[in-house]
Amino acid sequence: MKTKILSNQEPKGTSDWLPQEFAIRSYIFETWRKVCRQYGFEEYLTPLVEYAEVYRAKSGEDIGGKELVTFEDLGGRELCIRPEMTPSVTRMVSKIYGASPKPLKFFSIANFMRNEKPQRGRNREFWQLNCDIFGSDSSSSDLEVLQLSLDIMSAFGAPEESFKLSLNSRKLLDGLLILCGKLSNEQRVSIVRTLDKWQKLSKKDLEERLSENKLSKEVITKIFIFMDCTEIDELEEKLPELADNAGLLEIKETILTLNNLGYKNVYFNPAVIRGFDYYDGLIFEVFDTHPDNNRAMFGGGRYNGLAELFGSASFPAVGFAPGDETTKLFLESWNLLGEEFIKPVEKFYLPLLDSSLMDATRSLAAKLRKEGKEVLTGFEVQKINKALEYSNKKGISQVVIFGSEEAGKKNYKIKDMKSGKELVFSLN
Repeated sequence: MKTKILSNQEPKGTSDWLPQEFAIRSYIFETWRKVCRQYGFEEYLTPLVEYAEVYRAKSGEDIGGKELVTFEDLGGRELCIRPEMTPSVTRMVSKIYGASPKPLKFFSIANFMRNEKPQRGRNREFWQLNCDIFGSDSSSSDLEVLQLSLDIMSAFGAPEESFKLSLNSRKLLDGLLILCGKLSNEQRVSIVRTLDKWQKLSKKDLEERLSENKLSKEVITKIFIFMDCTEIDELEEKLPELADNAGLLEIKETILTLNNLGYKNVYFNPAVIRGFDYYDGLIFEVFDTHPDNNRAMFGGGRYNGLAELFGSASFPAVGFAPGDETTKLFLESWNLLGEEFIKPVEKFYLPLLDSSLMDATRSLAAKLRKEGKEVLTGFEVQKINKALEYSNKKGISQVVIFGSEEAGKKNYKIKDMKSGKELVFSLN
């Protein structure tokens, strides 16, 4: 029977990470981890799979619908691969919230899956940092999440002009919906989801979708006025009914506070909607300003009512979630992935230069590893010129020379491949 030849390509929308690529991802993950810990956040992880209904409830029409990757387990339960973390971490926290000291400050770095069309900066499988504060309704917790987001960008060495943080508020959007007249909950959800696609749809398509919610031309015009405002002063002038809105006042105060703390690239943007249905307060997105990208890198906001899905009393929560793909594109586009940013552990290559020295070579490798060195050993006997050639191809900076001559003198040499210098060390 002829053996079927299988494809050696990864499934569409996923990526193999060879060591060089993995080094970049590790740098991104470790930078995220370092900054989160500086703020006192603790790391956690939830299962890769979750009940599908957890995401259908509040994750929006795309992520909780057509993009959900589902399957049935042996007990007939419908499960899915997690498409995002917020509902999962809220479920987890709802189990411990009552007995835990507040606030809870948690972060995770995990992979997710969405059944969507792969495109630049967006794969079906992707990794995210998820960082959340539970148990504080204070504006200070919103502010800390924003500071953390900005400090993560700074930790990558991002120039101030390379990104901007844009703010909006679901409270302000609620105020806009009140101006639209009496609406059902279904209409409100539909309008917000339409506004979330504001920059992706044509004006004609937007008008058609808003008209489907039985909105008058006058109301649709008012929505367009709101969405076209780029400054808070402009919004207050054109829609004075919103000047005292709690969400707008919170945005103004947040921008002022961040400016006073030295963060200057913070702006109001009514097009920041965040398509998830669970947001109910301040929301934000961090935008990459590079002309090749010019897109939102990540975002987040406040979601106080999500815990009710799990039979828990509502508790305050705020968080955000950067992704690995948009972060990598940002770093590449702004030339932030030089050697000074990716710092691999210095590697040593210890070739087997004489078959009679196999045990002694293994002992030397063990000695060097105990000293904290990362040592790659050869399994077959090599001549020194072949060993040096191999090290160059692998990009290994240090070669440990231990042949019969060195063994007789009870020493070994380390050759620096860049400078060519050799240093002699005693075996003892």
